[in-house]
Amino acid sequence: RSTEGGRSLVERSPAAMATEQLNVLKALDVAKTQLYHFKAVVIAGMGFFTDAYDLFCIALVTKLLGRIYYTDPALNEPGHLPANVSAAVNGVALCGTLAGQLFFGWLGDKLGRKSVYGFTLILMVLCSIASGLSFGHEAKGVMGTLCFFRFWLGFGVGGDYPLSATIMSEYANKKTRGTFIAAVFAMQGFGILFGTIVTIIVSSAFRHAFPAPPFYIDAAASIGPEADYVWRIIVMFGTIPAALTYYWRMKMPETARYTALIAGNTKQATSDMSKVLNKEISEENVQGERATGDTWGLFSRQFMKRHGVHLLATTSTWFLLDVAFYSQNLFQKDIFTKIGWIPPAKTMNALEELYRIARAQALIALCGTVPGYWFTVAFIDIIGRFWIQLMGFTMMTIFMLAIAIPYDYLVKPGHHTGFVVLYGLTFFFANFGPNSTTFIVPAEIFPARLRSTCHGISAATGKAGAIIGAFGFLYASQDQKKPETGYSRGIGMRNALFVLAGTNFLGLLFSLLVPESKGKSLEELSKENVGDDGIEA
Repeated sequence: RSTEGGRSLVERSPAAMATEQLNVLKALDVAKTQLYHFKAVVIAGMGFFTDAYDLFCIALVTKLLGRIYYTDPALNEPGHLPANVSAAVNGVALCGTLAGQLFFGWLGDKLGRKSVYGFTLILMVLCSIASGLSFGHEAKGVMGTLCFFRFWLGFGVGGDYPLSATIMSEYANKKTRGTFIAAVFAMQGFGILFGTIVTIIVSSAFRHAFPAPPFYIDAAASIGPEADYVWRIIVMFGTIPAALTYYWRMKMPETARYTALIAGNTKQATSDMSKVLNKEISEENVQGERATGDTWGLFSRQFMKRHGVHLLATTSTWFLLDVAFYSQNLFQKDIFTKIGWIPPAKTMNALEELYRIARAQALIALCGTVPGYWFTVAFIDIIGRFWIQLMGFTMMTIFMLAIAIPYDYLVKPGHHTGFVVLYGLTFFFANFGPNSTTFIVPAEIFPARLRSTCHGISAATGKAGAIIGAFGFLYASQDQKKPETGYSRGIGMRNALFVLAGTNFLGLLFSLLVPESKGKSLEELSKENVGDDGIEA
């Protein structure tokens, strides 16, 4: 021990530092829930609100895009997006998201969480606006522009996953950490609901201002030139909530765990958190390259020994969950049409069809999606991550089978209510289950210097599942005898639902590998308080 300028300066070996939790981190772990926690939830949560709006609003407008740009007057059917265009429009943002999760996850550990947090938001705002602009009026130019900017929009959205989760987990106390991370993710439900509300309002306003006949009466007039403005307004509207939170993102200090454990500046971490917590924290001016003695990397034997099974658990469960979740979410409109909940396209004009699709999806979001997220918020730190995930996958498997087995009965007129109730329950237990927990757990169980990277890898694996769900379900659910124009024969909707039930069951099995992180400090979970000899401080 030596003194410098009257202040105690502690010299420790890296091994010693690895086995002790710093005062500033202890203070964060036991801090009472206060205003800064809720402020962090809102700042990070508004990013997720925008993410969900941007990713899922495209599903609402794809039928409208088909009518505007692909209607052939010679045919007696409203136009729809060709198979390859539909797959690209629905899936390209997911491809961008996957790339963004890997890149920004890695960058968050290299440059700091806060350093790249504002950049992802700027990228989302700019690309969201650009998605509603087009090069030319022809279908090829419009779809090309839309896909290009939606890829980069997804790239920005992808960065929000590891950064928001890591920031919230490193800010929160250990008692209510799950609740706060879940609350950030739950804003996704409001983003999906907000997308349907904006679509209902915009389509209703244009329908009343510019009345149009149904398709079967006048094909050309049923679309109307004003419809081209509608989808652009809907796609671009997501920029507003994101832009509003930019200033507050930039005002957030870097997390104490990054500053102390990775940058090695415990003095700055203590100063930042003293202001945030509004209390005096005794300062440790730790000398050394880093405040943790571990130097092994992601591909080391030591990482595989400590966290290899954890990474397998987080990647596999997120992958299997997203195959089912995104195939259901992105193609709700097709399912609703096939069960007869939305009338045949030719009996409506373009904007009425859009309105009815949005109304149906709003009902599912309001009754199943949003409540599921907030049940997780309420119970995550009571029941625990492991049991909620296990229960969610179990119930999703049961309800998917409950739809698939009597599918031919449920799609007949008069039985749609049963279908919609069961379908809504699968969404409820996806969100009060693995859709929330797969986001929370990777932000807790990995060491600080690899936390953002590992969350990004887990999330990107999930998005690979989402891409398979988005592209695969579109083709697989085609009728075995009468596929839609431009598609080859599939296995049919009923068999596709059986496949999704099997996917959910596999998710249940892999969930057995997921560790319980309820009530433990991040250092305890990531074994940063355990030396290489396995002895805990």
